[in-house]
Amino acid sequence: MAGRLDGTVALVTGASSGIGEATALALAAEGAAVAVAARRRERLDALAQKIEGDGGRVLVCETDVTDEAQAVAGVERTVEQLGRLDIVINNAGLMLLGPIVGADTRDWKRMVELNVLGLMYVTVAALPHLLRAAGEGPREVSDLVNVSSVAGRVARAGSGAYNATKWAVNAFSEALRQEVTKQHLRVTLVEPGAVGTELASHNRPEVQKAMRGNFGDIEILQSEDIADAIAYAVTRPRRAVLNEVLIRPTEQER
Repeated sequence: MAGRLDGTVALVTGASSGIGEATALALAAEGAAVAVAARRRERLDALAQKIEGDGGRVLVCETDVTDEAQAVAGVERTVEQLGRLDIVINNAGLMLLGPIVGADTRDWKRMVELNVLGLMYVTVAALPHLLRAAGEGPREVSDLVNVSSVAGRVARAGSGAYNATKWAVNAFSEALRQEVTKQHLRVTLVEPGAVGTELASHNRPEVQKAMRGNFGDIEILQSEDIADAIAYAVTRPRRAVLNEVLIRPTEQER
């Protein structure tokens, strides 16, 4: 049923492609005004045209969330121009795989800065607004959704640093949930398995080949599958929260 998010405002990071783009479209279809944040302005402009073409309201925020000042500014601009903030989807992320032995630690730094610190910067900036929205209409509840990964549950050789960032997201999310749940700010952790996005394309060719070997013979998830799960989570009644959503391809074993 369309319109379940009428009167609300959502901020989606990493919205220039993949899960973020699909989620922005899904939330807009439910009636939310959506601020779309990422670094690639041209992609955001194209997404904004889609949302506006369907009658939605959208704000483009060219933002690098690894820069704390930009993360804060993106949140504040959303509130200033769209009027409030009810839903935050922390989706921006980076996956750079490889063994720990002989690793290029610059890759680790990039992942920590985006997957962990960027998410934290956006969260802490958004919390006052989310808590305020939870005490007001139209829903008297607000939502923070952190997109983690199966990698936040299962550690694997060749994925140690990425695993570490996603375990950090899981721990941060649970600790925050305990702090704010009685104030009707719902914290949801979404943990996708293999999804057909650009995430794998940032890896070295040999890593991409290995990943194709691991998942090449199964039907993997699409971004819309994760967006559908996120939209479901944030449209539950005020009394209900999905704290964790683990979503794998049917054929993925672990």
